[in-house]
Amino acid sequence: MTMRYGRVPGIDKPLSRLVQGTEGHTLARQAELEDLFDGVFELGCNTFDTAFVYGGGQSESVLGGWIDRRGLRDRVVVIDKGAHPRQGRPRVTPADIASDLATSLERLRTDYVDLYLLHRDDPSVEVGPIVEALNAHREAGRIRAFGGSNWTAARVRAANEYAAAHGLTGFAASSPHLSLAVPREVPWPGCVSLSGPAGEADRRWYAETGMPLLIWSSLAGGFLTGRYRPDNLQTFQDPIEKLVIGSYCTDENFRRLDRIEHMAGRLGLTAPQVALAWLFRQPLNLFALVGCRTAAECRENLAALAVAATLPDGLD
Repeated sequence: MTMRYGRVPGIDKPLSRLVQGTEGHTLARQAELEDLFDGVFELGCNTFDTAFVYGGGQSESVLGGWIDRRGLRDRVVVIDKGAHPRQGRPRVTPADIASDLATSLERLRTDYVDLYLLHRDDPSVEVGPIVEALNAHREAGRIRAFGGSNWTAARVRAANEYAAAHGLTGFAASSPHLSLAVPREVPWPGCVSLSGPAGEADRRWYAETGMPLLIWSSLAGGFLTGRYRPDNLQTFQDPIEKLVIGSYCTDENFRRLDRIEHMAGRLGLTAPQVALAWLFRQPLNLFALVGCRTAAECRENLAALAVAATLPDGLD
């Protein structure tokens, strides 16, 4: 089993199709997390996803410390995100982007981010000034490419139309949610999902354009591992677990999970492997953001990449 790679315009390094996430990583676990990063990197995962808000800012510091100590900056791809809302205020403005990016670069111990994503959108803001601000950071060398996380396809298209009309660089990538489990409601305000019938038109547009998609929560927050069952939902008390229940624990999704587990048994795979293989079977230029807790989990995900092309129909 070997890693597969793809390209994002503007970045001179290939990106592993499996991207290691860092949400919730803190400095108290630095040594443990560096061992994790070493393990997934050895398996070919050269792309890491972080954000200004992850771990209260510590996730960027953990990742930056590991890259610096290992001397890997030229060999890894850093995806970072900024302009997340704070205290109820949308922050998709040139000033907030500049402030977040400057702080993120300091935490990451680097002078550039390979791919910078706006963590949320503010549809009330015109795309023009945002595209111009991102181009200025790109021209200054602080970012190599940029895009949107939880931007609708229509807003991404509008941004790129503005860029084309003004001789500027447009969005190189988009990062929405996509999973076999169709959310009843998105887990956090401002999130965008491509799942299910409602996302069909946007999925078709992304397939036609070939824009790189960095998919988050492909296992629906752990729902598709089989951990959540109709008869045990009352046992979950953690706020994140309750978000999963509110978003994904529907009769329709439990039927999907039954089909996934049945197919996994037939193929000698795990339910998460089948769910991830389904994702990579889609006609999309897709990268999956996965929060592996061990290198062994990363190795299991590699098996999903290997079987994606031969996965039988019947899961949707």
